Amino acid sequence: MLFAAGAGYWAFAHNAPVAVEVAAVSQAYPSQAHTLLNATGYVVAQRKAAVASKATGRLEWLNVREGSQVKAGEILARLESNDVRAQMQQAAAGVRVAQANLEQGTAELKDAARALERSRDLLAQKFVSPAAHDIAVARHEKAQAGLSGFKAAVAVAEANLRVAEVAVEQTLIRAPFDGVVLTKNANVGDVITPFSSALGSQAAVVTMADMTTLEVEADVSEANLAKVKLGQPCEIQLDALPGQRFRGTVQRTVPTVDRAKATVLVKVRFVDSDPRILPEMSAKVAFLETEMPAAERTARTVVQPAAIVERGGTSVVFVIKGDTVSQVAVRSGMQIGDLIEVTGVAAGDKVVVRPPEKLRDGSRVAVATK
Repeated sequence: MLFAAGAGYWAFAHNAPVAVEVAAVSQAYPSQAHTLLNATGYVVAQRKAAVASKATGRLEWLNVREGSQVKAGEILARLESNDVRAQMQQAAAGVRVAQANLEQGTAELKDAARALERSRDLLAQKFVSPAAHDIAVARHEKAQAGLSGFKAAVAVAEANLRVAEVAVEQTLIRAPFDGVVLTKNANVGDVITPFSSALGSQAAVVTMADMTTLEVEADVSEANLAKVKLGQPCEIQLDALPGQRFRGTVQRTVPTVDRAKATVLVKVRFVDSDPRILPEMSAKVAFLETEMPAAERTARTVVQPAAIVERGGTSVVFVIKGDTVSQVAVRSGMQIGDLIEVTGVAAGDKVVVRPPEKLRDGSRVAVATK
């Protein structure tokens, strides 16, 4: 009877859960060991424009939508232009009239010049009186003056035509540079004005950006500004793309301090481009002390060093599987901050920290609460 009770107690003690502390296997980047400073910010396009018209009119045609790729000079939209086109045609007709008058004046001057030459010959032979010759001279001078007036009239008409052509061109809304349409601010039928002060009118038809000029504007505490240098390598992480890091470099520092936040705006240019990067994405920037080689720009699986122990000459960790543990052999790698790189486990696994000597593969455990 006593023997049976003792055996039962031994079995209970042997199978009693071991209290353990656990930690999650995570991922870390080698750059964390070379990070001088971290900051947050947003992606912005250095080259961005609210594209509007210099003319006032009703929008009759719109050729783009959000996300459209456009080239510099491409027509994005058009305003109603019947009135200004009629004015251009009228100005073109005025040019033709002025040119016809100029041709007529040129012919008149040639005729007056021939008449003057004949009058000189006849005057030399005393076949005409000086008074008659004076009439020929006056006619020639009048023709010369008339020709100058006709030339000026042509110049005025051509200038009026250019003004009318500019007015027609201003009804065409063109892309100022290569880029992508971010927002469409007007629809066909809207009244477009250079300045949207009128009720129910629009100014900018679209907003567009040059996606090759994307950069991160990060707020850096003025106390840490000495750690930031022009051209300094950076690593950019976007909240929208958490599994990827992008190379960057410090482009410039805005030479003023935000008094309310005690920060300085630092602009970081993307070295790596990706079509998934969009303006206004939130970003985290790590300012590095040195450029990271390509092999060290990928995430590594890491654990706390205290989770790795030796069992039979092999480095192992104990992975939590329900209420038991599984002994898993691992291979250690580089030190990344307070963590160490390992292979053999996956991010998200729960491992025992500082496993006791008695812990074995299959042991029951109870997670200790702090």
